Amino acid sequence: MGGLDGVATLIHLVRGGEVAETRKTPHTVIADGPHRRVLRYGDDAARAAARDGSRPPVLLIPPLAVSTDCYDLTPGLSLVEHLLATGRVPYVVDFGDMTREDRDLGFEEFVTDIVPGAISAVVADLGGDRADDESGDEAPNVEVDLIAWSLGGTIGFLTLAADPGLPVRSMTAVGTPLDYDRVPPYPLVKTLMKPIGTAPVSLALRALGGIPAPLVQVAYRGTAWQRELKKPGYIIRNAHDPEALTRMKAIDRFQETMPGYPGRASEQMWENFIMRGELASGVVHFDDLTIDLSKVGVPVQLFGSHRDAIVSWEAAHHGVDLFTGSPRVEFTTVETSHLGLIAGTAAVEQTWPRIDEFLAGLD
Repeated sequence: MGGLDGVATLIHLVRGGEVAETRKTPHTVIADGPHRRVLRYGDDAARAAARDGSRPPVLLIPPLAVSTDCYDLTPGLSLVEHLLATGRVPYVVDFGDMTREDRDLGFEEFVTDIVPGAISAVVADLGGDRADDESGDEAPNVEVDLIAWSLGGTIGFLTLAADPGLPVRSMTAVGTPLDYDRVPPYPLVKTLMKPIGTAPVSLALRALGGIPAPLVQVAYRGTAWQRELKKPGYIIRNAHDPEALTRMKAIDRFQETMPGYPGRASEQMWENFIMRGELASGVVHFDDLTIDLSKVGVPVQLFGSHRDAIVSWEAAHHGVDLFTGSPRVEFTTVETSHLGLIAGTAAVEQTWPRIDEFLAGLD
């Protein structure tokens, strides 16, 4: 590879240039509303195939402060593209951007309203909410498989525990933190904050109205500082590999479009999950709402990595002991980064095939 070509490519990309045209998997909006937009991927033929119940639809739940691009990063690194190729119809609930106007939005709204509403939208889209279909036959009995990455898994589990009667067949959580005492540096933070309590941080989050998007983006890049340092060399080495550079740019765009955390939800993460360890204990208290995670009664699949700089392997593995009401809890280790668990080469080679096996076993 010519050094000059590599330097020219580096300058081009630093100036905001692109390697190839951005392409997303075609989708249809089936439900819309504040923080509850639901997208269906695939054509009408795929939707019709899902109605027979042999391969239930999949609803993807993103984390807070992350765009739905995590599931459709770029061709070749798109989970929705993969699910369609295996004959499953993927849906995604899009929480959208979070601003100061959303400062009162807490986990209660997500787990008792937004996500259950998205599940209902999927069922309705496949005709499962009607007494009979257009031909007069009995409507299909539609169940949904949930797949979520990172904090999206927390939302999924809390949703299932809050209403065990939801039409959900299984729950897959990839890189989901389930014990914050096992996620550095939270144990140290708890020790330092113990003399003064949770109030100072809670008040700061309330004053900010949450965690603004720019802070989230900077923090995420900070966890991947090695990637940032190695990026110039990577560009020069791959100057003649458009596919590699296109994937790199897709990750950059993903980091640059992260929304913020809503105020109340960020306070709950700080107080309930980090300082009081309620998520790890299995019982979470949100004012008048108490959620017992032992009520998660569907098969569960978990993924973790020792190389994940955001969610430790131990924090993800805690779910093996946590979901005592589940008939089956499986855990798979995939050694890669946090994003790599769901949308990297390791995801393509290990995470996605394991999800396929899990769902096929339920079929």
